[in-house]
Amino acid sequence: VPVGKPGARPSAETALHVAVVQSRAAGAVLHTHSVCSTMLSELHGAEQGLRLSGFEMLKGLEGVRTHEHSEWVPILENDQDIPALARRVEAVLERWPAIHGFLLRGHGLYTWGDDLGQARRHVEILEFLLETMGRLQGLQALGSGLQVLPKAQSPKPKARSPKPVRHTWPW
Repeated sequence: VPVGKPGARPSAETALHVAVVQSRAAGAVLHTHSVCSTMLSELHGAEQGLRLSGFEMLKGLEGVRTHEHSEWVPILENDQDIPALARRVEAVLERWPAIHGFLLRGHGLYTWGDDLGQARRHVEILEFLLETMGRLQGLQALGSGLQVLPKAQSPKPKARSPKPVRHTWPW
């Protein structure tokens, strides 16, 4: 049930939160819908996950002590059959006991913690890392010869002005 909202109806995905609580003995489960996590879940859905490694921010995840850590983020296919999806969440959590979160394909990130503070920290860390991965993959695509944006043309050199030019900026 949504915290602090008397009379509000629970999320349609409540069974997924319950599966995490029961599998991880979590005190809090958080779920986000960021653009980057949704895009990466689509880009890596066929691989059923993506790996985050080499980032200093990984040390913000509970139990991680080095940037050399490799965090697997499973991606589950979304399903409107929530009880079946909850069983798949339980299976993923059993298979990957050290993970700190998972992506629901085309939907968002789920993460948890012993308490709300730890869960919030995991959201912040994982969302930062997912956005970083998304941006890096975008830059890699640009560097691979895939032309997403038109190439900038070098401006022709101008003759030097005898007086300095003053700019008035609108901000």
